[in-house]
Amino acid sequence: MLLFLNFLKKRKNEDKPKQADVPTSKPKKTNEQVATRKGEIGEYKIDIQLDQLPKDCRYLSDLLVKNSKAKSGYSQIDHVVLTPYGIFAIETKNYQGTIYGGKDRKTWLVNGKFKMMNPFVQNYGHIKALASLIDEKYHNLFISMVSFTKRCTFKVDLDYRKIASNELIVYDIELSEFIHRKVSVLKIHHKEPLLTESDILTIFNAFSKANITEPKVREEHKRAIKTNTPEEKTSTQSTCIVCNKPVSDKVKGYCLSNNTFKGKIFCYEHQKTVQK
Repeated sequence: MLLFLNFLKKRKNEDKPKQADVPTSKPKKTNEQVATRKGEIGEYKIDIQLDQLPKDCRYLSDLLVKNSKAKSGYSQIDHVVLTPYGIFAIETKNYQGTIYGGKDRKTWLVNGKFKMMNPFVQNYGHIKALASLIDEKYHNLFISMVSFTKRCTFKVDLDYRKIASNELIVYDIELSEFIHRKVSVLKIHHKEPLLTESDILTIFNAFSKANITEPKVREEHKRAIKTNTPEEKTSTQSTCIVCNKPVSDKVKGYCLSNNTFKGKIFCYEHQKTVQK
């Protein structure tokens, strides 16, 4: 009897339809989606730092204001921090690699192969757009800051890292630290605050009122920026200066970042002859 029951149980289990193994792999994200996600994380890290600033400071993020001199007709400012001793206009960059740039260069390089507009020239346009919204007496109080992620290495003018400068390049994780240090230096030079609580509120309200939030306008601005900017476009195919053999972007970047080659590009074989 027991054998008979076991036989029925086995047949019942065998009669059950087997479920097919369905792959559950997630669709791969595009480069644009990955870049967007990294940008969101970067902005979130900065917002956390700005939230920790002293109570006498105010900040705004992701402002879009009219700018007749910009190609899109607008300026998009990542962050503005209002303190009793200055107005910080902050441009954030989500790059990875070595950043080459100087005050006298309109374009900078990322890894020696991608071009980007000098971010301080870009931020100057943003500051001009913001200044047009407030009283002229506040115009000299702007401090330009450009923030990069820690995935970058700076090969830029050293003045950009000096706290006495009004143009500062920082890593995103040290943004609030540099704001604190800059304000401390300004306190030494000015016995009284340059902006009262009322001044800060007036400027804050002016920027908030000018901020354009309509999704349609913001999308048009993004499209115009993508169409007009040379940022992150690769250069034409490069060749070895000796044999005229085409080289990859990686080889080109290595040559341009190595002082041994003095700004010239060599294929792998001819790099050996130069380095001897």
